[in-house]
Amino acid sequence: MNDPVDKGIRRPLLTTAVIALLAAAGLYNALLPLDGHSDDDGSAMAPPLTRAEITVLEIQSVRLWTHFSGRLTAVDSAEIKPQVSGEIQQVLFEDGQLVKQGELLFVIDPRPYEAAVQQAEAQLTSTRSRAFLANEELKRAQKLVERKLVSDSIYDATNNEYRIASASIKEAQSALIKAKLDFEYAHIKAPFDGRISRAELTEGNIVEAGSSAPVLASLVSNQQLYAEFNVDEQTYLKSVRQQADSGQMPVELTLAEDDKVYRGKIHAFDNQINISTGTIRARAIFDNTDGVLTPGMYANVHLGAARETDVLLLPIKAIGTNQDKKFVYVVDGDNTIHYREVTLGEHHEGQRVMLSGLQAGERVVVNGLSHMRPGITVEPVIATASTGQETATY
Repeated sequence: MNDPVDKGIRRPLLTTAVIALLAAAGLYNALLPLDGHSDDDGSAMAPPLTRAEITVLEIQSVRLWTHFSGRLTAVDSAEIKPQVSGEIQQVLFEDGQLVKQGELLFVIDPRPYEAAVQQAEAQLTSTRSRAFLANEELKRAQKLVERKLVSDSIYDATNNEYRIASASIKEAQSALIKAKLDFEYAHIKAPFDGRISRAELTEGNIVEAGSSAPVLASLVSNQQLYAEFNVDEQTYLKSVRQQADSGQMPVELTLAEDDKVYRGKIHAFDNQINISTGTIRARAIFDNTDGVLTPGMYANVHLGAARETDVLLLPIKAIGTNQDKKFVYVVDGDNTIHYREVTLGEHHEGQRVMLSGLQAGERVVVNGLSHMRPGITVEPVIATASTGQETATY
């Protein structure tokens, strides 16, 4: 039977022995390098440096672009309405057809207007005959007055008849012009080249002219289109001044989910700035080179500077955010990381213009910002612009 006193003595001795063994094992492991082996001279290997992908900032001459969202509108558009009343006898186009200026679209029963033209022509002929007779009477009256054979009152009456007949000619001529116009209006033609909509009214319908005349169809030009978009006041001022100094500013247009680029030019700015938004409406014009552009489309408009500018560009992935501030990590000559706040400018092909905080020749970390800390020493490697892969030690 064991003595309780002996047990109480043995437990502290066992505990002390275990602690001593563990301490010895820990001291031995601490003397070994991380891979468990020692160097030939018995010293431990230093841990490898963190690799940092960097880019070296250089001054670049580029054309800066500003990006806007806009909508396409037609250069010319028209609602086709009847200018004379009558029955629609012909619809001479297909829905959505491309038509040329002067091409016949609708024919409203022309017979009443053709008859009106003939009546006006006959009226003009009759009026001219009366005027000719009145002129002959005036000549005879003038001779008789000169011979003192008739009184002046007879001459005055004859002269008045001639004036009335002459005025009747002008009235008859105006009536004939109106009749011919009505006859022409009965044949509705395209006012310009473009794409016609569907016919809202078809053959057999009776239409009335006037303020309540129905829309027969709509026509929009398709050879050129406007892109309308709103620009801020600073961009407007820069655009106007650069146009005055350096000429036309380039404008490009792309559609959603489409790589096709349309090139155009600024057509005009509005005449005032919207005080509620601080923007002004701009209008650029583009050739519809492939016939795809249609009024109402959403468009991405890119407004380029009139000339190239020397700037520092940095990839967007190299820029970090600290609350409301932007920063980068700079690698100095000793390969030590430093935190640097920067001020950003415009976008350019996946990069940002550096307005302040950096200088040409500095080395900036472009990948793995989450692994960087100010004050640590790194192994800098140049990263390719497209893939970000390491290419060489710098």
